[in-house]
Amino acid sequence: MINLQPYENPQYFVYLVIALLPLIIGLYFGKRYKWYEALVSLAFIFLIFDADKWQQGVTLICYIVYQFLVTFAYQHYRKKTGKANKTWVFCLAVILAILPLVGVKIWPIVPHKQGIDFGFLGISYLTFKTVQVVMELRDGTIKQVDPVIYARFLLFFPTISSGPIDRYRRFVKDYDKAPSREDYIKDLSYAVRYLFQGFLYKFLLGWFFGTYCLPYLEQQAILAGRMYPLHLSWWLLGVMYCYSMYLFFDFAGYSLFAVSISYFMGIHTPMNFNKPFAAHNIKEFWNLWHMTLSSWFRDFIFMRFTFFAMKKRLIKNRNRLSQVTYLVNFMVMGVWHGLTWYYIVYGLYHALAIIINDIWLRFKKKHKLVKHNKFTEAVAIFVTFNVVCLSFLIFSGFLNNLWFNVPLGK
Repeated sequence: MINLQPYENPQYFVYLVIALLPLIIGLYFGKRYKWYEALVSLAFIFLIFDADKWQQGVTLICYIVYQFLVTFAYQHYRKKTGKANKTWVFCLAVILAILPLVGVKIWPIVPHKQGIDFGFLGISYLTFKTVQVVMELRDGTIKQVDPVIYARFLLFFPTISSGPIDRYRRFVKDYDKAPSREDYIKDLSYAVRYLFQGFLYKFLLGWFFGTYCLPYLEQQAILAGRMYPLHLSWWLLGVMYCYSMYLFFDFAGYSLFAVSISYFMGIHTPMNFNKPFAAHNIKEFWNLWHMTLSSWFRDFIFMRFTFFAMKKRLIKNRNRLSQVTYLVNFMVMGVWHGLTWYYIVYGLYHALAIIINDIWLRFKKKHKLVKHNKFTEAVAIFVTFNVVCLSFLIFSGFLNNLWFNVPLGK
C-alpha cells in the first residue's frame, strides 16, 4: 500500500491531480459531484492512515462517531428546550468535545506501555471545528447541523491534518452549490497560483532554511554552548532567525497547498498567512500569522472569557481585564501545543508581549510621543520581527537541547 502524508512529496500531488480531474471538469460545467468529493476525501484520508498508521485511522473513526454523538445530542437538546436550555449542559457539551484532545495532550506525561497512542494526525484541528459548532449552536448563529455536510466538513481532506481552520457556516455556503463558470475559472487561477507559491515556500525556501542551513547552525550553537554554558553566541542568533524562516515557509507552504486544493474543489478555505513579518506590533502580527487559529482563539476563548468576566464582574478595570484575558488566551494556546516548559513559556511570552505593547500604545497616544513616518514604521517592524523570532526560538525546543542536553522532541 502507498503511505502518503499530505503535501510531503511530489508523488502525493500526482495522485491528487489525477483524482481531482473529474471533479474539476464537473465544476467547470456547473456541477458539483458531492458523492465523488466524498470518495476522494475518504481515499486520501485512507492513504494517510494505511500501513503502520492503521491504528490512528481506527482512532479517527471512533473520534468522528464520538463527536457526532456530542454535537447532535446537544443540537437535540437545544431544539427540545429552546431558550430554556441550561448553561451547564452547554459547558458539558464543550468539555466532552474537548476531552479527547485533552487526553491526547496529557497521555505522553502519564506512565503507559510503550507503543500505545490514542492520538492521530489532525485531532487538534478537528476539535477546533467541533467545539466551534457546539458554541455556535448555543449562540444561535448555527440553527441546524446537517449530518452529511458535518461529516464532509470534518473530513475535508485538504485541511484535515493541519488546517487552515474553516467555519461550518462558511463551508456550507460553498458546499451547497457549484460556482458559476466565470467564478470557477477565477478559482482555478488562484488555485494554480497558490499551488506554485506553496512549492516555492515549502520545497525550496523551507528546505533551504530547515534542511540545508538549520542543522549546521544548531550543531555550531551546541558546540559553542558546551564551551561557554549559557553564552548567547552568534550561532544561536543564527538558529533563531533560520528556524523562524523555516517555520514560516514550511507552514505557510503547507497552508497554501491546502487552500489551493480547496479552490480546485470549489471550496474557499480561508488563507492562513498574510505577510506576518511585516507587522508593526505583536498584536498586528497575530492578525497576520496563522490567521484561522488566531481568529478561533479570539472568538471562542478571548471573547468568551471577556464576556464571562464582565458578566460576573470579576475584574472591573477594562485594561486589567484585557491583560488577564491575554494571559488566559495564550496560556491555553501554549498548553495546546504541548505540556512542556518551552510551549508554556512561549504562550506566556506572547501574552506579556501583547500586554507591554498595549501599555506602550496607550502611553504613546496619551503623551503624543512619536509621529508616524517611514523611519518609525521600519523600527516598529524590526523590533516586532525580532520579538517574534525570539519566541520561535523558545517554541522550537532547541534551548531545551542546548541548556539541558535533551534531544529535541523529548
